Parts: sequence; structure tokens; C-alpha cells
Amino acid sequence: MERTFAIIKPDAVAAKNAGKIIDMIEAAGFNIVGMHKINMSQEQANELYKEHSARSFFGEMVAAMMASPIIILALEKENAVLAWRDLMGATNPKDAAAGTVRALYGANIGANAAHGSDSLASAARELAIFFPAL
Repeated sequence: MERTFAIIKPDAVAAKNAGKIIDMIEAAGFNIVGMHKINMSQEQANELYKEHSARSFFGEMVAAMMASPIIILALEKENAVLAWRDLMGATNPKDAAAGTVRALYGANIGANAAHGSDSLASAARELAIFFPAL
């Protein structure tokens, strides 16, 4: 079993799509081993996106994640990282396959409904930020 980290982003929470996304996660066979609705702190956002800190969009990305509540999830399943990334769809909702989270609930590349770890190493790092007890 693998674990991965997921976020239902502010745009999807504000649009009242979080429950639909959680239903998709469960229907895809994930076990939700941790879930909280939080307001992300500056420290958490900086740590989450630290690999992007030198990029021009870093400040905007951090601010967007802190703008309103999010739902953080620790997901478990065989091949969880890849399975969640497949369920999310492409980063740009316009390029996401039909039926994926981002195709259904993402508005644009910035407001794309969900975040997911891109590797086992990222999953471990991100889970430690938000779910240190796991």
C-alpha cells in the first residue's frame, strides 16, 4: 500500500464541489486515512511549494492556497500516487481527460480543483507537513 497527499483546493471548496470530489476518491478505491478542512498557514504554503520558490508565480500560488479553506487528505491505495494523479487529470483542466477531477471541477490552470503529490518522496514530505502523526 502507498500513501499520497491530496488537497481539494480553495476554488473547489468554495464552489461546494468537495463532497463530489471525495465521492470520486472513495469510488476509485482509495482509503481516506486522514482528512481535515483547514486554512493553510503561510508557513505550510511556503513549505508545500518550496520547490517553486524561485519562480515568478510562487507568491500568487501561495496566496491563492491561503485565501480560503481547503480540504487536506491522506490517501491510501496500491499505487496511490499514480492513481490519484490519474484521477485528478492534467494540470490544465482544458487538457484533462473527461471524467477526471480537474476536467469536471477545474476552472483554469490556477484554479484546477486539486493538488496531488508527484512522487513517493513528495508524498512523504507533504504528508509530514500536514499529517505528522501518520
